[in-house]
Amino acid sequence: MKFTLDNKDLTDGFFEDARLLGIMAPIKDYLFCWQVNSLLGVDFRINNELEIELKKKGRNYFFPLYEYAQPSTCLMHYLYNNQHDGEYLLPEFKHLDFLWLLKDDHVPEDYVSDLIYSLKSINGVQLVVELTNEKIKNKEHLVF
Repeated sequence: MKFTLDNKDLTDGFFEDARLLGIMAPIKDYLFCWQVNSLLGVDFRINNELEIELKKKGRNYFFPLYEYAQPSTCLMHYLYNNQHDGEYLLPEFKHLDFLWLLKDDHVPEDYVSDLIYSLKSINGVQLVVELTNEKIKNKEHLVF
């Protein structure tokens, strides 16, 4: 008997109850995280064990991942750098520099609106948009 891993089921499970924001902010990831931490009172830290590795054109590309566990909830925040050395984690969104994933808990609409509003006030942030699952072609690239 042979078992195959269904990546679609895995990906769908990963994104269940998740919200994803795309952020255009042409600044270094560590500076962006520092500003987010300072202005929003959160504590994003890089997690090298969750780093995303993509193999393209015979090369390996590594995308750092920052994480923050919201106290007193199950909500996890993940911040992906969408670009590394000219390659993109989500090539369909080349104009976005960062992807902010909220998962593992229900996220109310007003929470997302407030977050978007707050992110737009950060120096260097030009655009914040919520990405719907239907628009994301390479969703499996975000699964860790």
